Amino acid sequence: MTGRERFLTAISNGKPDRLPCQVHGWMDYYLKTYLGGCDQFQAYERFGMDPVIYAGPVFEYSPADCANWQAIQEELPPPRPDGRRWRRTVTTPGGTLSCVYEADPYTTWMAEPLIKSQRDFEIWIRYDPAPIRVDWEPVIHAKRRIGQGGIVRGGYYNFGQGSCWQSLCMQMGTQEAILAAVDDPQGVHQALEAMLAKQLRVIELGGRIELDLVETGGGAGSNTVISPAMHEEFCLPYDRRLHEALHAQGATVVYHLCGGVMKTLELVARNRADGLETMTPPSMGGDCDLAEARRRVGGKLFFIGGFDQNAGFEKGSPAGVRRMVHDLHACCPEGGYVCCPSDHFFFGDPANIQAFADAARECAY
Repeated sequence: MTGRERFLTAISNGKPDRLPCQVHGWMDYYLKTYLGGCDQFQAYERFGMDPVIYAGPVFEYSPADCANWQAIQEELPPPRPDGRRWRRTVTTPGGTLSCVYEADPYTTWMAEPLIKSQRDFEIWIRYDPAPIRVDWEPVIHAKRRIGQGGIVRGGYYNFGQGSCWQSLCMQMGTQEAILAAVDDPQGVHQALEAMLAKQLRVIELGGRIELDLVETGGGAGSNTVISPAMHEEFCLPYDRRLHEALHAQGATVVYHLCGGVMKTLELVARNRADGLETMTPPSMGGDCDLAEARRRVGGKLFFIGGFDQNAGFEKGSPAGVRRMVHDLHACCPEGGYVCCPSDHFFFGDPANIQAFADAARECAY
């Protein structure tokens, strides 16, 4: 099989010739610190791994909509000597919004959410520009570059990450969104409905999806963050409609829960996703038992993830990494599985990543 055939077979819940593997996106810090500043294409080539390239389309907006959404950025005192902190202020005809970001050498995060009140949400949902055109050229270019070697995956149009509940948590804060769901469930449903409506319009506008795999979901839907009952009420109805729209444009969908998954497996199987990630093990704060997940919903979902990169890449040895990969392979003897770290990683001996790639090649079906 070619690398592309191998991945496409696995994400069709089939059995390829051997275990496919990927990383959950190459972090710039790791590429610069450990791999001499190469890009994601070169990193996969270095380790002889079939590439899974992260890319996305370019969205174009109307000048009139952009004029109603004027953003400026102000640098603030950094929280640490090697970090950054800045405020982003958006001016609209209905009022102003602001949020604060922070960054360290490894990553960037939102320190103060954009939406702090119902008024803020109304301004945001009305004036945040919606695309008028979707350009798939960056995805098409990546697919041409790797040819039959692998696949291209990514998110589509959203407001934070993947699905509506995750986006709401990112825009107003996870704790605040959970409290709002308890205190004002009708208001939260109205917010999720408004967000989904914008996503559905853009999916229809964009036509056939060029990505081989589209990521939805988000860690805020994990059962280590919210209860299965909350997931069923505030995630499932919106995820199902989102996935139906993505499928209508030819997409294969993987649902991302980077936390607890075992209490929501059947809910994910009902939301019409094709697969589930990141299958985070207890050693990393999740609860995944990959063999049990396969037993319960393996006929309905493929899986990506499960590898503990902290124990393997950062603190492990090549021999230990090899054992970990073979153990994960044994959990899914009928295929439908892509071995992958359960999250991003920033540290680790490249020899351990080489062992990860080599071990996957040893795992034949």
